[in-house]
Amino acid sequence: MFESLTDKLQKVFSDLSRRGKLSEDDVNAALREVRLALLEADVNYRVVRDFIARVKERAVGAEVSKSLSPAQQVVKIVNEELIRTLGESAPLNLGGQPPHVIMLAGLQGSGKTTMAAKLAYRLRNEGHKPLLVAADIYRPAAIEQLIVLGKQVDVPVYTGSKGQSPVQIAKGALTEARNRGFTIVILDTAGRLHIDEAMMAELASVRAATNPAETLLVVDAMTGQDAVRVAEEFNRTVPLTGLVLTKVDGDARGGAAISIREVTGVPIKFLGVGEKTDALEPFYPDRLASRILGMGDVLSLIEKAERTFDRERAAEVEKKLRTASFTLEDFLEQMQQLKRIGPLTQILEMLPGMSNITKEISAQDTDKQMRHIEAIINSMTLEERRKPEIINASRKRRIARGSGMTVQDVNDLLQQFRQAQKMMKLFSRGRGRGLLSLFQ
Repeated sequence: MFESLTDKLQKVFSDLSRRGKLSEDDVNAALREVRLALLEADVNYRVVRDFIARVKERAVGAEVSKSLSPAQQVVKIVNEELIRTLGESAPLNLGGQPPHVIMLAGLQGSGKTTMAAKLAYRLRNEGHKPLLVAADIYRPAAIEQLIVLGKQVDVPVYTGSKGQSPVQIAKGALTEARNRGFTIVILDTAGRLHIDEAMMAELASVRAATNPAETLLVVDAMTGQDAVRVAEEFNRTVPLTGLVLTKVDGDARGGAAISIREVTGVPIKFLGVGEKTDALEPFYPDRLASRILGMGDVLSLIEKAERTFDRERAAEVEKKLRTASFTLEDFLEQMQQLKRIGPLTQILEMLPGMSNITKEISAQDTDKQMRHIEAIINSMTLEERRKPEIINASRKRRIARGSGMTVQDVNDLLQQFRQAQKMMKLFSRGRGRGLLSLFQ
């Protein structure tokens, strides 16, 4: 999402780093470039103006001139002020007596219904007992869509009776939740193609009838400054407690994510980072600032890995790495676990200094290569996976035919695996202990 902005900011900081001592003119020239980069990323002009003013006030003062590394100090200031602009992380308010009502609002097409299912999936995994409520009676197939998504995430959906109004459905859902012990009620309210009085009046009525702990506005990050305008208008009529940005994994310029909190005063609570039901991240301003500045986001990567990887199996693999007994079977299993974290390009973007590499790697190419590797290994017998050294010419031909690949492809994979095994022998002799400790 922030690729273009990140590239431009990194160029500015790279130019600064070539200078020893920074003059006021150097800082002003750099900030002009930062200002242009933010405006081109569709950041609200008022937000840009205030942001640059704050950075300049700090960057031309003693804070930078006394620093041993002035350029790094400017990057530090930009990072801190970016975090300030993005606001603070704000967890869901789930205190008090359950059931807690979470009302989702938004325009049609913002991804509200899908977000309801993602939120239910996340809360269920955290130990809550959520109930999804289909309160959108206007959009064709909205109720059916929520029922399908509810089945996918193993969360029941309350639809009410035919002919009931959204307010009646919401009230019925609350009664159902109390009777059956649901701890959270997630209301998927109706969206419209544009904001109108009828829509706002209905939302206000549902809110009055259910007294939600959270009123979250779901906004499409791809709409840029329109997302900010929509959030402002909703907040004026139906007081919001939080914002959820969807389609953050798309090719939007990123301005909405940077602007929306400062303009509205409403905290961002979640980011939708993909289409799958687990593609929902809590909003952490410091982590997003690090991504924008090309500094990676290792904490989010670790959290994703912890949710995905089997700890016991990971310990077994680590032991095999130490003893150089890692097989093609282990390799296939680890690759499949890695795929569950997300696309390789997204994983690399979370590692510091790796953002430039992702420009040279196509997500489609990496997915294709991984599928080819899986096909080749799946075409091997169990014995061949565990003892690749027994794979002779005739076996290679059979594996190539079975996987739809060429003998050369099979040779390439075996060669790469042999090289990896040589490195593992270094680990087993203790030379790689420092690197291995990173994965423990």
